[in-house]
Amino acid sequence: MRIEIWSDIVCPWCYIGKRRFEAGLAAFLEHHPEAEVETHWRSFQLDPGAPEVATDTIAEHLGKKYGGGPAAGQQMVDRMEAAAAEEGLLYRLSQAQRSNTVDAHRLLHLAADQGCQDELKEALLAAYFLHTENVADHGVLTRLAHEVGLDEQRTREVLASDEYADAIEADIRQAAAYGATGVPFFVIDGRYGVAGAQPAELFTQTLERAWADSRPELSMVGAGVQTTADEHGHGDACGPEGCAV
Repeated sequence: MRIEIWSDIVCPWCYIGKRRFEAGLAAFLEHHPEAEVETHWRSFQLDPGAPEVATDTIAEHLGKKYGGGPAAGQQMVDRMEAAAAEEGLLYRLSQAQRSNTVDAHRLLHLAADQGCQDELKEALLAAYFLHTENVADHGVLTRLAHEVGLDEQRTREVLASDEYADAIEADIRQAAAYGATGVPFFVIDGRYGVAGAQPAELFTQTLERAWADSRPELSMVGAGVQTTADEHGHGDACGPEGCAV
C-alpha cells in the first residue's frame, strides 16, 4: 500500500498525528505482516510568511494572530502540550520559535530521493517541538540531515539553491486538488483520505479497508441454479480424486 501524508514541520497536530498513524499502522501489520507499506511525506506550509530568523515565540505569535496577547497564546500552547503528552511527546512549544519551513521541506524531498525521508521527518519534528531548535537555520538543517545519513555536501548544495521548490509547489497543488484545507492529511492508495490527527483505531480500520479492497474475495456463482452443480455451487469438473459424473 502507498500512503501519502501532507504535513508541516511546525504543525503541532502533525507530530501527534504521526504518532497515532504509526500506532494504527503497527496494529494493522500485526494482522497482515506480509503487507508492504510505502510512506511518502508531502509538503504543506501553514505559515509561508514566517521568517527565517525567528522573532516571536509561538505563544506571542498566537496571541497576535488570534488576540488576547501572550497570555492567551500561552493558554493555547498549554492545551496543545497536554494533548501531545497523551501520545508520549513532551512538547516545549512554549519555548519554540516561529520559523519558516520551506528549506526543511526541500531537504525532505532530497531525503526521499536518498531513502531516508521518514528518518529526517522525525528528526525535524523532534528538533522543533522537543528541542526548540530553529528549523529554518541552515546549520541546524545540515546537522540533522547529516545525522540521518544525507551527504553533507549535497545538503549544502540544495540549501544554497532553490532545488525541489517545484516539488513543494506540486505537493501543495495536489493537496488542494484532494480538497485538503489543513494538515495532517493522509491519502491511502489514492482512494481513502483521512483528515486530521485521528485516533489510531481509525487509521487501522482505514488500512484494513484499503487492504481488503486491493484483494477482493472471490464470489462464487451458480449456487442454487438447477444444473449439475452441487450444494456448494460446484459444477461438473475433474479433481485429484477423479471426475464428477
